[in-house]
Amino acid sequence: MSILTKKAKGQECLVRVPGICCWNPETTVAAHLNGAGVGIKHHDMFAAWACADCHVWLDGGYTRDYDRDYRDLLHLKGMFRTQQKLLDAGLILIKGEK
Repeated sequence: MSILTKKAKGQECLVRVPGICCWNPETTVAAHLNGAGVGIKHHDMFAAWACADCHVWLDGGYTRDYDRDYRDLLHLKGMFRTQQKLLDAGLILIKGEK
């Protein structure tokens, strides 16, 4: 487990699916974007901090009430929020910046 995935523990959910999110930071994990291939996860940079309920929804619950595009949009928005938190914490560095 990388430092980027470990950092998710105890953090707020940044996916925030309306009507799904449990807002419990004790359940937060790094939810990797889908689409890397069967049994393959994207790099840890492409993950969003998600509570247990949002993570389950991202992994397939979206078919019940929402389409895949909406699921992907919420996942990407969560990933951007997560990346900002990681930048602010100094865990992601941009080459040439101090």
